[in-house]
Amino acid sequence: MRSYFRSYGLPVSITNCSNNYGPYQFPEKLILLAILSAVNGWQIPIYGDGKQIRDWLYVEDHCEAIWLVVKKSKPGEAYNIGGGNQVANIDLVRQICSILDELLLDSEYCPHELLLTYIADRPGHDRRYAMDIAKINRDLGWKPKEQLNSGLRKTIQWYLENEDWIESIISKPQHKAWLEKNYKKR
Repeated sequence: MRSYFRSYGLPVSITNCSNNYGPYQFPEKLILLAILSAVNGWQIPIYGDGKQIRDWLYVEDHCEAIWLVVKKSKPGEAYNIGGGNQVANIDLVRQICSILDELLLDSEYCPHELLLTYIADRPGHDRRYAMDIAKINRDLGWKPKEQLNSGLRKTIQWYLENEDWIESIISKPQHKAWLEKNYKKR
């Protein structure tokens, strides 16, 4: 992209983002994986010690940031887009379990945190992903609207209200086989 900008004047802007979450995410991603596992009483896998740190960005905030970059950035600029938070995976999953405990008082799996299962870490698993969003804030006045807790609550509520969408995804042969291979009942 930068080469075409410099060589041919192609008006481009570049964005780099942190981990996104929100509605319509696939089951192999951590947040939906934790929600789906907890709701169904499956083990919630935690890689290694769970202390890998990630910055989480609510999907609507990401979309708004990209649109702002499209409309207002100078060609050739690059921006980091992040949620402005950094949390360990284990703390994120515990927060999800706590929210589910509040929303699903009658769940036979409460407290959901009992479903946490530590598994071998992935080879080369990065300890930290973080985004410095100072430039997009300074140059374009953007910052995320959703805090992690409010975004997680919206996300969890959406998935609880859209079980048909989840079923349409996990019933596909490729996802069903993946889930059966990777998840076990408590």
